[in-house]
Order: sequence, then structure tokens, then C-alpha cells
Amino acid sequence: MTASRVPERPKVAWDTAWASRGACRDIDPETLFVVGAAQHKAKAICMGCPVRVDCLADALDSGAEFGVWGGMTERERRTLLRRRPDINSWRSFFQTAQRSEDYATPAIR
Repeated sequence: MTASRVPERPKVAWDTAWASRGACRDIDPETLFVVGAAQHKAKAICMGCPVRVDCLADALDSGAEFGVWGGMTERERRTLLRRRPDINSWRSFFQTAQRSEDYATPAIR
């Protein structure tokens, strides 16, 4: 019997140089500023990115209006912001969630 592995969530780096480690750092930026079905391809670039959460927090906190950031389209980010107007800092929100998860998840050996 094989043990199933839970995909590892990207750890949150929380530094200002996160963009230099992004999965998109070497691609044409226009690839992330597309509409329609092309957004699925752009979002796929983000899925394995080690700084995806940093990127998303930055986009949400700065009000980025266009493009795919942190794996979310502008429409998805607007929806999230409308649903959670109580969050003043997404960076702090994600940091708190990360700490809670680290604390609540026992080490798997």
C-alpha cells in the first residue's frame, strides 16, 4: 500500500525580494496580463511557485487591477476583496495563517 502524500504548501518568505524567486521571473511579463482562456495558462505558472503567497499578498494589499498575481485573476482578487473587507493587510493575514498552520500541524515522519 502506498501512502498518499499531501501536496506541500509553499512557505511564506515575507521579504521584499520575493519577485526575484518567482516562477515567472524569466518569462515575458505580457504572459501574465492576458484575458479569457489564456488566464488559465498564466495561472498554471503560479501553481508551483515558491513565492505565490507573497505575490498574492502584495497584489491584494496594493490593489493590483490587472494581470494574474499569486495564481489569481483580477476578477478573483476583486471577489476575494469584496468578501473580506475586514482584512486590512493580506500579508499579515497570510502570516498569521501560516503560523497557525505551522503550530497546528504535527510533524509527519
